[in-house]
Amino acid sequence: MVAVVAAGGVLAACGNRRSPYMFDARGSEAHRVAGLWWLMFALAAGVYAVVGGFILVAALRGRGTPEGRASRITENAFIWLGGLLVPTAILMVLAVVTVQTTSHLRRPERDPLRIEVVGKRWWWQVRYPAQRFTTANEVHVPVGRPVEIGIDSDNVIHSFWVPQLGGKVDTIPGQHNVWRFRATRAGTYLGECAEYCGVQHANMRFLVVAEPAAAFDRWVARHLTPHSAPTSDLTEKGQLVFLRETCAGCHTVAGTTAQGDEGPDLTDFGSRLAIGADTVPNDPGNLAGWIADPQSIKPGILMPPTALAPGELHALVAYLESLR
Repeated sequence: MVAVVAAGGVLAACGNRRSPYMFDARGSEAHRVAGLWWLMFALAAGVYAVVGGFILVAALRGRGTPEGRASRITENAFIWLGGLLVPTAILMVLAVVTVQTTSHLRRPERDPLRIEVVGKRWWWQVRYPAQRFTTANEVHVPVGRPVEIGIDSDNVIHSFWVPQLGGKVDTIPGQHNVWRFRATRAGTYLGECAEYCGVQHANMRFLVVAEPAAAFDRWVARHLTPHSAPTSDLTEKGQLVFLRETCAGCHTVAGTTAQGDEGPDLTDFGSRLAIGADTVPNDPGNLAGWIADPQSIKPGILMPPTALAPGELHALVAYLESLR
């Protein structure tokens, strides 16, 4: 028990985007799950204290008392009370609360924001069907509005988990699962693949960005606006490199002839916080290394190295970072 409490303290100290603390609930579902856990913890702690007390009483029993003094509680009564009645009461309380909590989890709500997420190898495709655009590895949601995320996989079983917002939902090939929740506080929350899925399972992360409704509407509006042409000679050169190389065969950039679907949609790449499903931060240095030799950063992924002259690599990086 002491170890559990100590571990909880360590996790609480690490409660940030990189090490999410699942009891720091920031979503409707997470609040209910955390509440049930704390109830279980309190009951377990109470049982531990009572049992410890009985052990202490038993160790000291008879010391300093006259010989033959009868106990106030008979052995049979002790067995019935401590071995049957109290455990039954505790389990009944947990059963009722668990059923109530489960019945509220993922209950459909009116006018949800619908999002479709597909587990890839090893990244996440994120599609907004009503808004008709696609992104990757970042899920933007408005605070306070019900969200309904349909979850699928096109390869093996993954598990979609954002500890601060809710419980795990498996992505099973051929089976469409749904996660429903409501973000209660703005923030950027780290999500994990919680089902071992291959060599890069540990680097199959994603981010959920919960923001006020007005900020979310502005984010959507930017995606609905046709992508503008390159605004400088450097980014124009970078676009030509992108369309000439194998990049355009695997990736999509709206408004161009690049319509590949093997890799993530890059239409808004420059605005993303990370590269490679939150493997490294999105900055020019990491991006250049990713393009030149992605296997050195995330071994086993499908993206091959791209050999470019330094000037071409610089231009390509500038172009990709301009996509917002």
